[in-house]
Parts: sequence; C-alpha cells; structure tokens
Amino acid sequence: MLPAVAQLPLWLSERLAKGVRSSGGDYQLNALRAAAVLIPIVLHPTGATVLLTERAAHLNAHAGQVSFPGGAREAQDSNAIATALRETEEEIGLPAECVEVLACLGDYHTISGYCVTPVVGLVQPGFSLQPDPTEVADVFELPLSVLLDRSRYEKRRVSRKGVRGTTHFLECGERVVWGATAGILLNFTLDLDLEGIPKDVTLDG
Repeated sequence: MLPAVAQLPLWLSERLAKGVRSSGGDYQLNALRAAAVLIPIVLHPTGATVLLTERAAHLNAHAGQVSFPGGAREAQDSNAIATALRETEEEIGLPAECVEVLACLGDYHTISGYCVTPVVGLVQPGFSLQPDPTEVADVFELPLSVLLDRSRYEKRRVSRKGVRGTTHFLECGERVVWGATAGILLNFTLDLDLEGIPKDVTLDG
C-alpha cells in the first residue's frame, strides 16, 4: 500500500535511494539508440496519478499505444534527464520547471531498438498542457496506486513485427497499458520493493 500523498515524495525518495535498479526489455537487450521518458507523478491531494499519453494513430512506431512522454536523445541533451524533460515539454507542453526530478530508473530495451532511461518526476497539480497533435492523440492520468499494483498485471503472448514473444498488460477502465510502458512500471515496482505477482496467462489452457 502506498503512503498518503503528503508522505509520498519522501517515501519514493527513500525507496529509490535504497533500491537496486531493475533493467529489462521486451525482446532484445542490445538496443543502441538512447532515449528517455518521464514518469510524471501528479500529487493531487485526493491521490497521486501518473500523466500518460496516447500516441497519435498515424505514427510509424507504437501508434495509439499508451506511453510516457519522452523520446530519443539529441546532441544538445546533457543526459537522460535533459532528454526526458525536453521531450515532455515538446510533446505535451509541460515545462521542465514544473517537474521535480527524483531519480533515473534502470534502462529498458524496446523492440524498436531504443535503450530507454525512465526518469521519475513529481508534478504539482494546476499545470496547463499543450499537446503536440502530430505526436499525441490524448493526455490523461491514471491512479498511481493502480499502476504500481503488481497483481493487476497479466503476462500475455503477443506478435509484433513478425516477432512472437510475451509482454505485460494492465487494464484500467477503458485504458490498456502494455508493452514497454507496462514493463517500465513493473521495473519501477521492483525498485520500490512492492509485493504482488503478475498473472501469467500464457500458462492458461
């Protein structure tokens, strides 16, 4: 169980300071293209949420999927944090100064060939957004308590780009979080030493 919102920043900081960074990937562990995403935790008094995007339907990679804001590292980025903050501002219009960065998580390797560094950041409510319609179809929030509940995830078989494998899914209302986004969140739960076991539905039947 997560602490109350008032205690959440300190709790996250202490857990991440002690935790061993978990790395992983969907299909490959040799991705060479550097990228970073932001996990923006919004500290609403009634409960923390995570700001997520629905990728535009016309994009070549991961169209329509639920994602964290972020993207590929560029030459001017000094580190993964700079990449995550710049890409977040470009994608959804959230200024970097609105984000209190807590930590970087372990890298996550994607089927599209990126080595993604997730960056955990805290955001106070009351911000305004300007999503880029060429990249983002929607911006929305899901409860942090749901996204960090390991028992709500299911491991399922998938086939992508002609490659068969498995990945994790989490259903929250009408939203389905899966692929790299789900994998990053599960690694986050490991870093926080949270309990729970995702259901492996590949074993059913």
